[in-house]
Amino acid sequence: MAAVEASTAGLSLVEAVLASSGRLQKESLGGRIARLSSRVEELKGEVCNLISQRYVEFLPSMQSAADLESEVQELSGSIDRLKMQIENEVQHDLNVAITEFAELKQQLERDTLILTLLKQLQEFDTALKQLNVLLPQKKYIPAARQLNKTRRIMKVMESRRGFELKILKALSRELRVQTENTLYLLGKDWQQMAAWSLPPPSKEMSSLESATRTELRLSSVLPKDGPVTGPSVASVLQAFALLGELRSKFQQFGGLLLTHILKPLICHPSLQPCLEERPDSATLRFEAVGSDQGHPLPAEVFAKLKVVLRALHQYQLDVPLEPSAEEEEEEDGRRPVLAEVLGDVIGKELSNCLIQDCLVHSIPQNSSKLGEYSEVIRSVEEFQEALKEMRFFREDCTDLLTYARNVNGHFADKKCQDVIQAARNLMTSEIHNTIKVTPDSPEALPSLPDPGAGDQSKALMLRDVTPKPAASLEEETRLSRHTLSFPACRISDSTQKLVALAYQTLQEASVSVEQHRLQLFYSVRNIFLLFCDVVPMYHKENLQKLPQLAAIHHNNCMYIAHHLLTLGHQFQGNLNDRTATFVDLVPGFRKLGTECFMAQMQVQKEELLERLSSARNFSNVDDEENYSAANKALRQVLHQLRRLGKVWQDVLPANVYCKAMGTLLNLALTEILSRITSLEDISAENADRLHDLCQIMVDEGPRVFVPLPEEEQNRPFQEEVPVYVPRWMTFKELMLVLQASLQEIVDRWADGKGPLATAFPATEVKNLIRALFQNTERRAAALAKIK
Repeated sequence: MAAVEASTAGLSLVEAVLASSGRLQKESLGGRIARLSSRVEELKGEVCNLISQRYVEFLPSMQSAADLESEVQELSGSIDRLKMQIENEVQHDLNVAITEFAELKQQLERDTLILTLLKQLQEFDTALKQLNVLLPQKKYIPAARQLNKTRRIMKVMESRRGFELKILKALSRELRVQTENTLYLLGKDWQQMAAWSLPPPSKEMSSLESATRTELRLSSVLPKDGPVTGPSVASVLQAFALLGELRSKFQQFGGLLLTHILKPLICHPSLQPCLEERPDSATLRFEAVGSDQGHPLPAEVFAKLKVVLRALHQYQLDVPLEPSAEEEEEEDGRRPVLAEVLGDVIGKELSNCLIQDCLVHSIPQNSSKLGEYSEVIRSVEEFQEALKEMRFFREDCTDLLTYARNVNGHFADKKCQDVIQAARNLMTSEIHNTIKVTPDSPEALPSLPDPGAGDQSKALMLRDVTPKPAASLEEETRLSRHTLSFPACRISDSTQKLVALAYQTLQEASVSVEQHRLQLFYSVRNIFLLFCDVVPMYHKENLQKLPQLAAIHHNNCMYIAHHLLTLGHQFQGNLNDRTATFVDLVPGFRKLGTECFMAQMQVQKEELLERLSSARNFSNVDDEENYSAANKALRQVLHQLRRLGKVWQDVLPANVYCKAMGTLLNLALTEILSRITSLEDISAENADRLHDLCQIMVDEGPRVFVPLPEEEQNRPFQEEVPVYVPRWMTFKELMLVLQASLQEIVDRWADGKGPLATAFPATEVKNLIRALFQNTERRAAALAKIK
């Protein structure tokens, strides 16, 4: 009742002001505006009190609010009419009372601003009321618009300077509550529309098993909840979009979709989708059919993905987005659909997964199958067009097709990667798995394409790469067919496969397109460069400890170097590059093999010298204990040489074997010679025993030369011991001296021309004579002849 009376009083005041005619009196106008301002302040207090009661004290005041709303509207109209009259009547008299009227106008503008805030509070309250009415009815789109309206009003009120109402904190709190409540209701319904059934996380469960226990139920509309009609998926997702939450919801949904459905379908060939459709819903389940070995074909993967994406498109995402108040439609009038939003979220990751886990495995292994790849390109085009039609992919999304069409480049890249990986696997495999190679044995290497074969693809054929003698040469000048052939020895099976891999790769390069030939050629070079770095480091410990592996590694390096000499020349015509060569790598491989084998030889030499160090310098061997020590030392040396000979037998080439064993035996003989010739006194008994000890070496020494498994084939090498042991004849000459008389020694010296002079220098012969014979005139005469 009081509000009605106040409204009547306000109206009478405005009418009195508007009824005045003639010249506007400053005193009367001032009084009226003062009364109007007073009434505005009273109305402001009443509105704030009402808002406070509703949102702070939560008191019911529906009738008072309605009365105040009516009064505000009436008073606002009165102010507008008064303002218009003042501006019309005061215009001609501004020069007289500009200061007074300016103050009055400023006061009026302030009152207008306050009234504007009151209107915004009224609109805010009305929007929240509408929101609370719409949410229970599940009318989510208009509810979202009302919530956005309250957000805009709140931003405007918070931006006002100088009018920081305490009530704004309460209103802001209420707005947050209503926003959270709306999002909760939307999220609850969205979970029912896209209902996931996932297996519990377990480390023991495979990804395939987890996928078969995954289920996704898609609903386009929810059933009625009593008298309330169930919301559609369009209204829920549209509301999310209006509130700016759609992308975050789709990021959560897209993450689950990729992890539990799309990626397993791409990676597992046996996983198949099963779609159960109903009028307003569909259920996706998955089952494993057949073997899961190998990589799935792209066409099969695309077919499975289209089943899932079509179900999503049909039951949930084929809905155009309604633009909000701040957004505009696209220039062509086409509004984006929900599928585009989900496509923007998962499209990039889906494309990458298809490329890395599917298309990359479809790249042919050799160039002969490149022509068949057109089927894959066609299936990619169809899949991409299908996704564009469903609008999961935008028109400018061509990642899959771009990758598929660049098959030649990917073939070369994949071939290079596969070659390097295969080479590395061979290099890190066991060295001791060997095969025998001989000049007569055919090698399993690919045949070379005819020069000028172009890009025609050819299957790899095995051929005998043994050089054939030229038929045009005369018989007496014809070279042996084994000339320049690699000698018979054992090499690692992995090394032969590595060389075969190089030949195969160069054969692929020779029939590839021009831009990829050099890429494959340099991949082969990288194989051999990698060998020099990987093998010595990876097998370092075994190469140092095991003599057989050191010998095999030596053969491997020499075998590779042997092929590198002509490998580039064989392919120069096919590669159309006269600089394609591997000859520069040959010295490095020879050095690598030699250094490893020489390091092992040094280890063996140190062991031999250590064994001989227990011979007590071969002095006083007439003593039984000293003789036994010297005899044991020589037996140990021979045992080591025989064991080493067995280890290297049929492994090293015969000439390398004999040189290596000859070097070690020569070292032992040299050490024995040095120890004996340095003795100052050798009795007759000592000389006999030293002769017996030396006889052991002479009898057993040749038997360490067994480069071949067949005993009969080793006799020529045993008969040529002096060829491989430089000190052999010297050692035998020492044995003669130990048993010879003074005259015999002088005769063998033969004035520096005899065999003794060839074996020993004069100083050593004199030392032996002084040690073996007592100081007599005959000894002096003999010494005089040694010069």
